[in-house]
Formats: sequence, structure tokens, C-alpha cells
Amino acid sequence: MDIEEDIRSLQLDSAEENNGVANPEEEKPDEVENEDKMEEDPKEVRTVSQPVNPEPKVKHKEVSAPQDVEVEAEKGITKRHLNVVFIGHVDAGKSTTGGQILFLSGQVDDRTIQKYEKEAKDKSRESWYMAYIMDTNEEERVKGKTVEVGRAHFETETTRFTILDAPGHKSYVPNMISGASQADIGVLVISARKGEFETGYEKGGQTREHVMLAKTLGVSKLLIVVNKMDDHTVNWSKERYDEIESKMIPFLKSSGYNVKKDVQFLPISGLIGANMKTRIDKSICPWWNGPCLFEALDAIEIPSRDPKGPFRMPILDKFKDMGTVVMGKVESGSVGEGDSLLVMPNKAQVKVVAVYCDDDKVRCAGPGENLRVRLAGIEEEDILSGFVLSSVAKPIAAVTEFIAQLQILELLDNAIFTAGYKAVLHIHSVVEECEIVELIQQIDPKTKKPMKKKVLFVKNGAVVVCRVQVNNLICIEKFSDFPQLGRFTLRTEGKTVAVGKVTDLCAA
Repeated sequence: MDIEEDIRSLQLDSAEENNGVANPEEEKPDEVENEDKMEEDPKEVRTVSQPVNPEPKVKHKEVSAPQDVEVEAEKGITKRHLNVVFIGHVDAGKSTTGGQILFLSGQVDDRTIQKYEKEAKDKSRESWYMAYIMDTNEEERVKGKTVEVGRAHFETETTRFTILDAPGHKSYVPNMISGASQADIGVLVISARKGEFETGYEKGGQTREHVMLAKTLGVSKLLIVVNKMDDHTVNWSKERYDEIESKMIPFLKSSGYNVKKDVQFLPISGLIGANMKTRIDKSICPWWNGPCLFEALDAIEIPSRDPKGPFRMPILDKFKDMGTVVMGKVESGSVGEGDSLLVMPNKAQVKVVAVYCDDDKVRCAGPGENLRVRLAGIEEEDILSGFVLSSVAKPIAAVTEFIAQLQILELLDNAIFTAGYKAVLHIHSVVEECEIVELIQQIDPKTKKPMKKKVLFVKNGAVVVCRVQVNNLICIEKFSDFPQLGRFTLRTEGKTVAVGKVTDLCAA
């Protein structure tokens, strides 16, 4: 375990992703703000076991119903694929922007848009009609709040994109974590409307927590779209845009982002589609000389993935459809029809019957793809979200204890962090109750070296190496081997209290 490693890696860049984060000495943990208090936290149906501090159930939804299109992609997958998570404070315009993208890219026709316009008008919510494309259930449409992680697809000339529309409300942060854990890049949507940016950015607003969680969950690149620039309180004002950018940059740096390399700002209007598919007209916004949203998405570069590595696909969901079908994002390796795999941690050997990418049946698929895989040899009720589809030759480890390096962000009521501390662990698609059973050593944030004195407890801002225990077997990897499966967050009572990385595994 390399305790000399840059503490900034706790905000969890892999070696490939870390393109120059801020100096840990400049770190300001107290700048990372979280919710003051959970608003009537809904009871969660546990993914693996019931936690002491339950969180809302993590949900996923397909914007268009999954279809088994029995036409194989003979030419294979040629375009690169990126998963884009839309994050930000509630009402910033994430669903509206996502819906507009689908409309502009031809995924939604005019007749459907007219139907949504009428439906929104009947609810006296005329400006919500674009959000209805992403918010598909009635609860979301009535309240105007995304609850589940919406999933949709669109293409540009060079790239296939999967949109993950994460909820912004603080009651559904676990769902946002689920969406961000599947993403390669993030689009942080910020409202330029007077008062709305301030509400999202101040203490208790979700803009700050979403940025911090995105970095923790491995979203290495951020596009920050300043939305609602057409609002009458803004009128495409350069002063308002510059004000938002100047306030966001210091916080982005403190969260571990290299602003020059990994972050890009641009103004848009999600409702009317301005500066999205084509660059905005100079008569409307004479000061903007940068790209439009589609161009910026196309230009983003991400680290290459290893299609020949051991196969790893955390399972997000499962259902019955002429057999058992599992859904998830491939984090490593490739999969094809006829392959023999293991479902971990129950070590069930299965055979791949069919592989579906988007709505198409394909012969094989590699890392980064969101797939539906039909399996033979296992029943749907024997699979839980958080299980991992894994190669037989090199299966993923299943453990109940591991060693981790943690950065404490903000404990509830300024509590102390010590052996016996309990929280809810979020790691890839696993949501599990955990307990800190031992504090091994504290790390000096200035020298990055372990302190000699024995550590009994730590407070906000501390970096500590500890042993973590869970009740049930979970599938994880060391961060140094698989960053996507070795980075995690700890939450309690609806608040993110720590972020960390797995440094070693204990034998089960």
C-alpha cells in the first residue's frame, strides 16, 4: 500500500485520468458542502442488506422501452462510445437539456413533442415539455423532479452517446451516485437565472455535492453548461456567465479537477436548443466564440480501455425475458455469444446466450459499453444488483473486509470518526451497510507520510487508513488494479461523509 501516494487520488483519479490535480496542501475540505439535513428520507429497499441509515432505493429507467431487435450488427461497433451523466442542482434544466439533445439528434419526432407540449400545458407547466422526454413516469412529470436515472442514446458523426439523466434533488443522491458510477464524462448543468445559481451553489445546494461525487466516482472530464441564458433575468449576459465561471473555478480546483485540462464551460439554452447542435448566432450572443454542446462532446478525449483485460461488468439490474437478462456497463474486457462467465460472489457459472448494445443484438462488445446480456444457467431471483459478471480465468474477488484510504469530508454534527463508526457504502453498483472496525494509521496532509502516533479517532478533513467490514460478500477490486471498482463513498443519514479508495483486500 503506497501511503506516499498523492492524497488527491482520494478524489479518485486513476493514473491515466490524473492530469494534474490541485496541490493537496491547498485542499480545503470544508469547502465541500453537503446537505444540512435530509428531507423526509424515503425508506430504501436494500440492494444487498438493510443498512442502519437507509437511503432511497436506487432506480434506473429506460427512456425508450428496451427492444430485442433480432438483427445482428454484422459490421460490429465502429464508433467510439461514451457514457455522459447529466448532474446538477434540482431545476437546473438537466432533463430538459437531455430531452432537447434527443430531439435535435432525431431520436424524438415532432408529433411526440406536440403531445408532450399539450400534456405539459394541461398541467400548467408549459416549460416542462422537453423534460418529459427524459422523465417518463407520472410522479416525475407531476412534481417536475427526476427520481430515477433516465437512460437514452444518441449519435454524432464520430461518437455514440448514452445519456444518464441523474436526479438533482438531495433525497435522491444515491440514484445520482448510481448514474455517475456508470459515466465516462459529466455534464454539470447550472442555471444562470438570477437566484437559481446561488441556491444550487450555496451550502446545502446540490451543485457542490454533485461535483465532489462525480470526481470521487471517476468522472474525470466535466462540461459545465450554463443553462437558461435566454431567461429574462440574464438575456445572454456575458457578465452573468463570467460571474458563474469565476465562482465555480476555485471550487472545481478544490474538488480535484484540473480546470485547464479537464473542464470546459459553455453557455446554452436547453429549452430552445440554443448553442447545442449548432453554434449560437452572433446576433444573439456576440461574445461567445467557443463550440456548441455537440462539438464539445465530440472533442472530449478519455483514457483508452483494455478490451483484452479480465471481464468485469457490475450488474445494475436484471429481468426475465426468454431467460435471465442482466444490465450493466462493461468496465474491463470483452464479451460475446457463447462465452462462459461467472456471476460473483455466488460463483455461479453461466453461458452468454445473447448480447444487446442499445437496441441491437451484437456478436461481441468491449469496455465502456452499456449492455443487456442474456444468460443461461442462472435464475433471475439468484442475482442481486451489485453482483458482478466476471471472467472464469480471473474472477473478481469477493470479500467482507478490506483496507481503505479515506478522506473525511464532513461528519454529522461534527462527530468523531473512530472504530465502530457505521455508514452506507456505495461502490460501483453495490450499496451495503459497513462498519469501520480499525483505524490503522493517520496520514499527515502536508508531508503525505503516516503519523507515528497511534490513531484512535479523527475529525473532519483527516486522511486515514482503516479496515472496513460489511455484512455480506461484496465484489470489489484494489483501486490500483481497477479504479472503477475500487473507489467508493460513505454516506450516513443522507449525507456524504467520506470518500475513499480500496488499497488492499482481506481474505473472505
